[in-house]
Amino acid sequence: MLELTRVTAGYDRRDPVVREVSLSLAPGESLGLLGPSGCGKSTLARVAALLHRPYGGTVVLDGEPVRGWRHRAPRARRTAVGVVFQQPRLSADPRLTLRELVAQPLRATGRRAEVADRVAALAPAVGLTPELLERRPHEVSDGQLQRACLARALVLRPRWLICDEMTAMLDASTTAALVAVVESYRRESGAGLLAVGHDRVLLERWCDRTVGWQECSAPGAPRGAMSPGGQEILTT
Repeated sequence: MLELTRVTAGYDRRDPVVREVSLSLAPGESLGLLGPSGCGKSTLARVAALLHRPYGGTVVLDGEPVRGWRHRAPRARRTAVGVVFQQPRLSADPRLTLRELVAQPLRATGRRAEVADRVAALAPAVGLTPELLERRPHEVSDGQLQRACLARALVLRPRWLICDEMTAMLDASTTAALVAVVESYRRESGAGLLAVGHDRVLLERWCDRTVGWQECSAPGAPRGAMSPGGQEILTT
């Protein structure tokens, strides 16, 4: 299980963007987390991916409480979760070719011997040709770059996959193609999926179940967060 219980998180302890939010995801299950822009769902996704330490609450991954975050988390835990972010250009090193981008997690975990086989298997699955693999991010479209980012998220064969607004910047055909890749991987691996977004139609068609942000919040938790500029952001 991936379980988040009464998680409070953000970037300023005095004004967290996530307040006492709980959700759980079973192995092999796909869960859609629906919420408006600015509500804190991307921050919660980063907590679930062990990329952001919360101020309060607990995260349990595969039956064990999480106590380390980012590089302080054991390698076996970090590599159990694959993540695809909303904006591929902000999550891709512009100096790398797409081939190097896909292989990056393998190299970082000392598994260089697997690079050729894993990239060869994943590239056609996500729709990347050999020619595209030799290009750098500035030489491809957002959709092509997001295909590479999805392959990067899958290259270590994670047990959990978190897609944070993965398709928000994509056209309908690319969205359908990438969702199909995720579902094919889930069928083969039994991985659990947390899909975060604001498109109710997409999430309800994609996921086994969909929950709204308000449903995840503890009774009595504050309903709004403040942006850095002081403007209230609706969170339910």
